[in-house]
Amino acid sequence: MLLKKPLATLIMLAFAASAAIAAPAGAAPEGAAIASAASAPAFDLDRDVNLALKTFDVPGIAIAIVKDGQVVATKGFGVRKLGDPAPVTAKTLFEIASNSKAFTAAQLAQLVDEGKLAWDDPVTKHLPGFQMADAYVTQSMTVRDLLVHRSGLGLGAGDLLWWPTTTFSTDEIIDRLRNVKLATSFRNNYAYDNLLYIVAGKIIAQKSGKSWEEATREHILAPLGMRGSTTSVDEMLKTADYSAPHSKINGKAAVVKPMPVQNAVGAVGIQTNAEDIAKWMQVLLNEGKMEDGKQLFSAKQAREMWTQQTPMKISEPKPALAVTKANFAAYGLGFQLRDYRGRKIAMHGGALQGFYSRILMVPEEKLGVAIFTNAENGPSMTALQWRILDHYMGAAPTDWIKVYADQEAEMHKEEMARQGKLSTVRAAASKPSLPLASYNGDYTDAWYGTVNIRQEGGKQVMTFTRTPDLSGTLEHFQHDTFIVRWKERNFNADAYVTFSLNPDGSIERMKMAPVSTETDFSYDFADLTFTPAKKP
Repeated sequence: MLLKKPLATLIMLAFAASAAIAAPAGAAPEGAAIASAASAPAFDLDRDVNLALKTFDVPGIAIAIVKDGQVVATKGFGVRKLGDPAPVTAKTLFEIASNSKAFTAAQLAQLVDEGKLAWDDPVTKHLPGFQMADAYVTQSMTVRDLLVHRSGLGLGAGDLLWWPTTTFSTDEIIDRLRNVKLATSFRNNYAYDNLLYIVAGKIIAQKSGKSWEEATREHILAPLGMRGSTTSVDEMLKTADYSAPHSKINGKAAVVKPMPVQNAVGAVGIQTNAEDIAKWMQVLLNEGKMEDGKQLFSAKQAREMWTQQTPMKISEPKPALAVTKANFAAYGLGFQLRDYRGRKIAMHGGALQGFYSRILMVPEEKLGVAIFTNAENGPSMTALQWRILDHYMGAAPTDWIKVYADQEAEMHKEEMARQGKLSTVRAAASKPSLPLASYNGDYTDAWYGTVNIRQEGGKQVMTFTRTPDLSGTLEHFQHDTFIVRWKERNFNADAYVTFSLNPDGSIERMKMAPVSTETDFSYDFADLTFTPAKKP
C-alpha cells in the first residue's frame, strides 16, 4: 500500500512498495553528502521519537527493540487518538498491514516442514480453481511464486478488489484474479502485489481446515505468547488498548474511521503491539526457535524465508541520502532483503488507512527493530530506523530526522509544482463534448465490475458499487476529462476520469488515473478500463 500510503500498504504502500524500503540503504561512499555527523545529537530513544512525533505530525508511535536475545525496549509515545489524552503504551494495538505477509509466509513454512506442501508445488495442486489471465502462468505458478512478487502482475494490480473496504468475499477476489491483465512476462521482474498473498492465505485455510485467522492464532500467536494480538479490526476494537487511525486531511493529521479488510487477511490481517512483536522478532532472529527450545518452523525454512528470491532494482538516492544506498536488494518469502553498513537486513513495511509500520532485523547483529505509527508517514519511520540502527551498529550519529523532514518537504513541493503546472496548461475554457447527463449510467470493468455515474443534488456523482466509501463528485477538468473528488477526503486519491467517444458521439470507454503522484498505488485506477454497460 508504498509512496504516500502502501495501503495497501502505503499501501498502501506501499514500500508498501512499498512502505518497507522508503529509501534503499548500504555502505556510504567516501565523501557522501549526508547531514553533518558532528552536528547530530547523540542517540536518545525518547528524545528522538518525541522529536519525530512533532516533526512529522504523527500522533503516536510504538517501538520495540531486541538485541542479542534480550528485549531492550517496548515503549509507547504520544497518544492513541488526537483529542484524547490516553497514551500509546507497549500494549497498544496497531494495524501492521503488509507486515502480516511474514506471518502468512511462516505458516506456509510450517506446512512445508509438515510435508503438506512444497514451495515449488503448482498452486493448482492445492487450489484447482486458481486461474490467472494467462494459461501458462496459471499452470506454472508455484506456492513460492505467490510470495515473491514476480507473477507478471503490475504494481498493486487488483487492489481495488479489497481496498478501500469492499463487499467482495475472499473467494470472489481470487476468482476475479483471472481477469486482471498481466503487465509483464512471468517471473520477469519485481512488482509488489497483494492479491497473491490473499491466495496464499486461502491455501493455508485449505490445508489446515480452518480460516486464516484461526490458523494464525493457533500456529503463530498462541505458541509465541502473543496474547494481545488480533486477526481482525473488529476484534481489535473490542480490546481496551488500541490506536485510532489518522490520515492527512488538507495537510493536517486527523482521526479517521477504521477500515476493515477481512477479505484480504493473508496480505494484511494482523494487529499487534510492541510487546508481542518483540517475541516475533526474537523467534525470527533465532531461526524459528522459541524460548522453550521448540521450533516454530525449522531453521531450514527460516533461512529460506531470508534467501533472495526476486531481485529488486536499486534506485539512486538524492545526495543527502547517499549513505543509505543498498549494494543489493531482493525479495525473499514475506521479507525484503538489503544491506546497510555492510550488514544484511530482513525487513518489511505496512500501510493501511491511518497506520504505517516497519519491522527490520539485522541477523549478524542479533538486532530487531519495530516501529508502529498511527499516521500515514513513511519518513518518520525511516528516520528513526536509521537512528536506531546507527546506534546499535556503532556508527557516528546522523540527524536523520532533519534529513528526512527536509526531503519530505522538498518532494511535496515538487509534487505541488507539478500539479500547478498541469492546471495552468489545461484548456480551462473547453467544454465536454456531450451534455453532462449523457455521461451518466453504469460502466463495467472486466475485473472490478460496475461503477455508476448519476445526478445527485445537482452534481454528478461517481460510485464504485462494491466499495461503499468510494464515492465522489465529478468536476470538469478539460475536454472530456473530469476529476472525481472522493467524499472521504482522507483517501487523498482524487482521480482523473476521461471518456473516449465513438464516431457517432456515443461513449466508447472510460479510463481513470490518479491526480497526484503521492496517491497510494493500491488505488490502481489506471488498471481499470470501463465500457458502458449494456442496457437490458
